[in-house]
Amino acid sequence: MELLQVKNLYKKYNAKVDYAIKDISLYGNSGEIIGLLGHNGAGKSTTIKSIVGMHPYEEGQISICNFDLKTQPIEAKKHFGYVSDEFDLFEKMTGLEYINFMADIYKVSEKDRKKQIDKFEKIFALGDALYREISSYSHGMKQKISIMGALIHNPKVFILDEPMTGLDPNIANQLKKFFIKHSKKGNLVLFSSHNLDIVESLCHRAYIINHGILLKEIDLEKFRKKGKSLEKYFLNITKKASKV
Repeated sequence: MELLQVKNLYKKYNAKVDYAIKDISLYGNSGEIIGLLGHNGAGKSTTIKSIVGMHPYEEGQISICNFDLKTQPIEAKKHFGYVSDEFDLFEKMTGLEYINFMADIYKVSEKDRKKQIDKFEKIFALGDALYREISSYSHGMKQKISIMGALIHNPKVFILDEPMTGLDPNIANQLKKFFIKHSKKGNLVLFSSHNLDIVESLCHRAYIINHGILLKEIDLEKFRKKGKSLEKYFLNITKKASKV
C-alpha cells in the first residue's frame, strides 16, 4: 500500500535563484524504510521540509495516505510524524508536558496517550527525565523526546531529517531497532542521511539526490544480494553528475 507519493517536485527559495530541488519524484510503501541520500546541501532537507509542509513549493504534487498536501493539508498532516534535525522543542516544558502538548494537538485520548508513553518508555527508558525541563536534556535525550512527541498519535508515516547526527552508539542502535519494529507494523519510515553505512544496512530502498536533482532510486535488498558497495556506487554516480 502506497503511503507517500511525491511527483515532479520543484522548490526555490528566491525568484532570482535556481531551483533548490528540481523534478523530484519518489514514493513510499507500507512496511518500508527509505533513505534519502546526498552530500550536505544536496537538497535532502529541502525535499523533506516540502513533504511535511514547512516549505511551499512551486510545482509538483505531494500526497500522504492519499491526502493531497496542498488541498487537504490538515488531513495529510494527521497521518505523519516529523522529527526535525534542529529539535524545535519548547525547552521550558518538561518532557511529559511536551508529549501531552503534542497529544492535545493530535486529539489523542488520555487512554491512548498513556499506552503510547508506556510503550516508548520501554524502548527509550527516559525514566525520571520525563519530569525534568527539556532544557536540561542532552542531544540524545532531545532526540528521544522529539520522537515520542512525533509518534504520540501513532501515524502511518514517520519522517526524520538526519536522525543519527550526534547520537551516541547506544541511542543510535535503539533508534535503528525502533525503525525496524515500526516498519514491520505496516508503517513507512523515511529519513535523510549522509551516513551510507546506516542507509545500506537499514533501508529497503534509497534515493540519491545531488545538486537538487534525483539521480537514482536503489533497491537495497537487491543491491546487497549482488554484493555491491553503496559507498562506491554513491561516490561514482555523484562524481559523474557533478561533472555534467
